[in-house]
Amino acid sequence: MQCTMHSIPISSIQEGESVPAPSSFIHSDDQRLSSLPVVKGKEPVIGFSSTSLSESNAPVQINGEPLILKNKAPRWHEQLQCWCLNFRGRVTVASVKNFQLVAAADPSCHVSPAEQEKVILQFGKIGKDIFTMDYQYPLSAFQAFAICLTSFDTKPACE
Repeated sequence: MQCTMHSIPISSIQEGESVPAPSSFIHSDDQRLSSLPVVKGKEPVIGFSSTSLSESNAPVQINGEPLILKNKAPRWHEQLQCWCLNFRGRVTVASVKNFQLVAAADPSCHVSPAEQEKVILQFGKIGKDIFTMDYQYPLSAFQAFAICLTSFDTKPACE
């Protein structure tokens, strides 16, 4: 999975940085948030974009590159003889829907390796039809939930 967060600059994950806040709010049904289309391929690619709510509905511009989230690479577990992610006890059932997202930063962005390994969003199964979602700054609850919902779309590798 790869998510491009057009309203969140990559600099927001650097220490001491923050995400720009919208300058106005929706006041009617005529003003809507827009999102980039979901592109189907080998893996889901998700784009979220917040909009400026002026009459022109022009997208909010951020300074610098957008934050890109990608699947965290699993580690080989010798005893289990399989690839695993450490959910720190929060996910208890193996599922193709389980994932952890970390920042995917180009070396020119000066994001430390520690920041690139930090899990920003994790989602996983804990029971029959029961899942858990953990997220942190710079994602909002709405953005995290929307990303997690995409894991319920069909999985091409499992069909």
